[in-house]
Amino acid sequence: MEKKNGIIGSVMKQVYFTGDNIISFLGFTSKENFEQLKSGNTGIRKINNPALYPEPFIASMVDRERVHHLLPGNSYTLLEKLLILSVEDALQNSGVDIRSDKTIIVVSSTKGNIDLLDDSMADRFEKERVYLWKTGDVIAGHFDNPNKAMVVSNACISGVMAINTAAMLLQNGDFENAVVVGGDIVSRFVLSGFMSFHSLSAGPCKPFDAYRDGLSLGEAAGTVVLSVHPPEQKERFVFAGGATANDANHISGPSRTGEGSYIAISKTLKEAGVSSSEIDHISAHGTATPYNDDMESIALSRHHLNSIPVNSLKGYWGHTLGAAGVIETVALLQEMKNSLLISTKGFSEAGTVEPLNVIAQTEKKVVKTCLKMASGFGGCNASLLIKKVRL
Repeated sequence: MEKKNGIIGSVMKQVYFTGDNIISFLGFTSKENFEQLKSGNTGIRKINNPALYPEPFIASMVDRERVHHLLPGNSYTLLEKLLILSVEDALQNSGVDIRSDKTIIVVSSTKGNIDLLDDSMADRFEKERVYLWKTGDVIAGHFDNPNKAMVVSNACISGVMAINTAAMLLQNGDFENAVVVGGDIVSRFVLSGFMSFHSLSAGPCKPFDAYRDGLSLGEAAGTVVLSVHPPEQKERFVFAGGATANDANHISGPSRTGEGSYIAISKTLKEAGVSSSEIDHISAHGTATPYNDDMESIALSRHHLNSIPVNSLKGYWGHTLGAAGVIETVALLQEMKNSLLISTKGFSEAGTVEPLNVIAQTEKKVVKTCLKMASGFGGCNASLLIKKVRL
């Protein structure tokens, strides 16, 4: 199935999700992570690592020893190893040849190899390795992909925006396949930055809760594989639409009317050709900061989506920055495949300015049309829509 793209005489190609992966504290595959979500387990805990921060802090971090065991040697940074391992797993049953010139790699990260700025890392890699574009080159080079990798770095919407960007390239016929990989690590730079904003929770975060007091940081990597070639399975998951918008409100504070998120959702629904009444489930950004969660509640209310089951998965992984939009999209795909909506870890009492139907207990529910939301510093907002179709 194809649809018009606004250019006279041309149509947009249908884009399918054909492979995925999540690497986090909870596991190194999508299945491992989803099983942990189903069981209500979280990777967020108190960490004592003076090399990252002088005092104990709350976060979720991957098993770094396992990462280095799976990909030994000193040729790649920790982040690069996470991205490579994630892509390798996602490709296994995707039907996509990453070495083909018809395949584009899109990397999502907010800070990339920012840890290389530490004095202890100064002599381990060449200086340009800290640049985001270089991360794209390294990943493309590892997989012998002939195309210049694209890097998307736009605060905390990077993951969703990267998926939207990749889908657009496929819809317009520039490529036939896209491998979208997102990742960020917990580093001294990132920790000190969020500490200076006083935006971190004293304990595990509580999205949409009345007593939420900030976010929890996390590190992870995730991959989605997109293709214009339909998978063999009769049950297929289609990228139906996506959009970004900026509310231009404040460098670190979202619009008090949810303007950017409202616009992004509006454009997404228009591209997908669906109305808000057709949405079955919403995966929100849900950072557990007072302003973000209120803003999302307002944006959803303006679209009359208050009654639609909504969750945030930040209580399981923490806020994984450039990985967040990717791994949460993978989790959304798993929810759709398993007809199971995951509870919002940390939520117990409603506390947003507009009421929401927050999923407090994991529940069975068949969903066919689902919305993913993301928001970030600088007023950026993004969303995408996934449809489940059966032949």
